[in-house]
Amino acid sequence: RCSRWRANMPCLRPRAHPPLKHDTFMPPFATAWRTAALVTTLGLAMHAAWANEAVIRKNLAERLPSLPRIDEVRPTPMPGLFEVRLGTDILYTDAKGDFLIQGMLIDTKARVNLTEKRLDKLTAIAFDALPLKDAFATVRGNGQRKLAVFADPNCGFCKRFERDLAKLDNVTVYTFLYPVLGKDSEAKARAIWCAADRSKVWNDWMQRGVTPPEPKSSASCDTSALERNLAFGQKYRISGTPTTILANGQRIPGAIGLDRLEPLLAQAGAAGQ
Repeated sequence: RCSRWRANMPCLRPRAHPPLKHDTFMPPFATAWRTAALVTTLGLAMHAAWANEAVIRKNLAERLPSLPRIDEVRPTPMPGLFEVRLGTDILYTDAKGDFLIQGMLIDTKARVNLTEKRLDKLTAIAFDALPLKDAFATVRGNGQRKLAVFADPNCGFCKRFERDLAKLDNVTVYTFLYPVLGKDSEAKARAIWCAADRSKVWNDWMQRGVTPPEPKSSASCDTSALERNLAFGQKYRISGTPTTILANGQRIPGAIGLDRLEPLLAQAGAAGQ
């Protein structure tokens, strides 16, 4: 209660102050402590990851001497599970390398295939890195959208894919002849490459079954591009046909339908803008 200590003085009440909130004020030493704790935690986590990597590399090399060279070991979003990368192949293991798993890692909450997502990143090929001089172009419409296809003339899936590609509009398709299915594929690839109109002869064969004509003079036709295509494919691990490279570098193995290809082309175009 307020009391007057002098008759002519007003009753004074203490000024009320709002309570301090922990999220609006923190002593300097507390902020420093939290920062130090965070740095220490991150440091310990990194040290643990490095230690696990060393153990995994050592144990797998000793126990599986025929295993290819390990390029990278890194933790996955799943606690205790590590990715082991061999080139563009991915395996999984525990923290000690006691078990090795081959398969897909799927985030069920986000409904994302983490293995597939990682492989897409590892196998991406920059479109600018493609040796387009070793391909021939087929332009439809304004040719604004771009994609490249590595294909074998005797590949059944490639023929099906070509029939779908023919339905695309406003696209430029760069075809890399990639004869990996035997001697006849090599002969057909040479005949197509040596043709005066490569795109027409290719489409006649792939879509209508018209056999490519033999080149009039094989001596005057330089087919070294076919050898370079095979070398490029080996370098970038193009192991099957058809293999499609989009403008954003995404690699698509196999023949996919237009219902899947059209959205991917749209995404690739948006990424390039």
